[in-house]
Amino acid sequence: MAKKEAQTDIWVHELLKSAKIQLTYQGSDVPELEKALKTASKADTGKAGKPEFIGVVKDFVLVIENKAEVSQHVHRDNDGNLLDDTASKQAYALNGALHYARHIINKTSYKKVIAIGVSGDEKRHLITPIFIDDSLYPRELPNIETFVSFNEANIDHYYHREVLGESSNEEKTTAEILKDAQTLHEMLWKGGLTNQEKPLVVSGILLALREESFKGFSVEDLTGDSIKSDGQKIYDAIKANLTRADVSPETKRDKILAQFAVIRDNRKINDRDSKSGRTLLREYTEFLRTSIHNSIRYAQSADDYLGMFYGEFMSYSGQDGQSLGIVLTPKHITELFCELVNLKATDRVLDPCCGTGGFLIAAMHAMLQQTNDETEQRAIRKQRLMGIELQDYMFTIATTNMILRGDGKSNLHNFDFLAQPASKIQKDMPCTVGMMNPPYSQGGKEDPEKYEIAFTEHLLDSLCEDARAVVIVPQSSVTGKTKVEQAVKKSILKKHTLEGVITLNNNTFYGVGTNPCIAVFTAGVPHPKQKKCKFINFEDDGFVVAKHVGLVDNGTAEDRKQHLLDVWHGRTESVSKFCVETTIEAEDEWLHSFYYFNDEIPSEEDFRKTMADYLTFQFNMITHGRGYLFDNTKNDE
Repeated sequence: MAKKEAQTDIWVHELLKSAKIQLTYQGSDVPELEKALKTASKADTGKAGKPEFIGVVKDFVLVIENKAEVSQHVHRDNDGNLLDDTASKQAYALNGALHYARHIINKTSYKKVIAIGVSGDEKRHLITPIFIDDSLYPRELPNIETFVSFNEANIDHYYHREVLGESSNEEKTTAEILKDAQTLHEMLWKGGLTNQEKPLVVSGILLALREESFKGFSVEDLTGDSIKSDGQKIYDAIKANLTRADVSPETKRDKILAQFAVIRDNRKINDRDSKSGRTLLREYTEFLRTSIHNSIRYAQSADDYLGMFYGEFMSYSGQDGQSLGIVLTPKHITELFCELVNLKATDRVLDPCCGTGGFLIAAMHAMLQQTNDETEQRAIRKQRLMGIELQDYMFTIATTNMILRGDGKSNLHNFDFLAQPASKIQKDMPCTVGMMNPPYSQGGKEDPEKYEIAFTEHLLDSLCEDARAVVIVPQSSVTGKTKVEQAVKKSILKKHTLEGVITLNNNTFYGVGTNPCIAVFTAGVPHPKQKKCKFINFEDDGFVVAKHVGLVDNGTAEDRKQHLLDVWHGRTESVSKFCVETTIEAEDEWLHSFYYFNDEIPSEEDFRKTMADYLTFQFNMITHGRGYLFDNTKNDE
């Protein structure tokens, strides 16, 4: 047992190290805490107590108590309360951790303590945090998988969200942006704009507003002049900003400008209202400028805010977006893509269905963060981000969004990805990473090449050998329900390697109504027969649906993601209910639910509970005259 406890201590130490948290083992280098521990015995003798780990992060004390077996995790009374008798504190991890927390509150000036009970080993374990302050009322919090929520970067967010139950800054930002988006959407509706024209008008105005700092545009100049209309003034500012942003060649710039012609030519939004004396374009532009400046305090930079506002506006226009084939991938998913493939600054990234550019923006930011070299950063923006978009208006929106989010628009192309031979794409734009959210539910007997799995195969065929590819598709596309999809899966394995599939939260695309998963491949390398793929159930990702806001972090998302990445990259083991590693066949359903088996040995407590439930059920049936259900004698009549 001592050896197993030592192994648990080593594993917990590694978890702390991974989370960038420094705690002291069985003692404290903080004098006040060290003094308190001298009388903190769990036996209540007034002698010294030695929690496994203790330390301070900001103004929080973290204290961890470990036990080798999950059966030693917690001891409760019949009402579910943690017992604080000597035997319970000594024998159970969470009871012991709470004991130390209360002692620290009573004996030191620290008034915020997070007590953490840890039991088990790397593969099978429980990690439960409890918050306690000078009220001495313990608040048990949801179980975690890592300690990343408690490092300096995350602990305040965790405290405000999990302990205080407050909205995070991100949620406040989203709520405010959604409110602005709703108002703007209603204003655009008054202009009689089509679904395609609405996002173009918004993105065009956002580009024009960028010219204000260069004295090339002013909202005050939008006077409803009949000679040079407000739309013409905005159009001219857009043209100037596209030139300033170095959108080239000229044919590309002209194609984008052609989409913005609606701003110049639509009479309804250019005509001056007889009552207000202003045009709708003036109202739109004033609103965008005011809402941006009023909300800038929530964002790190104007460009970040502009892109975020635009993305949330599109999310709000849910019906419009879906009818246009726009399904925005949430930011936490685009960032996860980069981490799943270990994206490097030297990679070249291809998104062949780039939509609004979400994956390319996430990739650009992730790559830029890895280097401070200006030449290297310029190369990332100019040479290492490739996007393809079929629809003209979406191509325009993607280009605008990339400019608003900090460049990266140089290699956006407007053509049909599926119509191009994979060999030509591979030659013209050789890429080492592919990311894609293909159009959903467009494949069928008439268009078999439009199945999501067929899109995936074309992406894989278009990448360099050994390139990493990651796609988000409906779960049905990897089960292979039709003969065509089954044939494509078989074809993929002949040429490429499946690394694994991650089942996602069903609300990932909130409001769209699809059950998504992420599939990761290595391109150009035939799938080895004995290769073990990883199938992960990541439905519990820490994101929940908040009323009037959408998908938000419930305070555990960072912890959940860290555990996912640790398992995916082989840094830690996991039970089969989270991850199954297995060989595959093309005919299999490539999902965790298909391969899952319960590898946990039931405990004695589980057995007792099952028997008690059965006996209770049997008693109820007998008292209701249905005892014959349990009669094992055969009736020959």
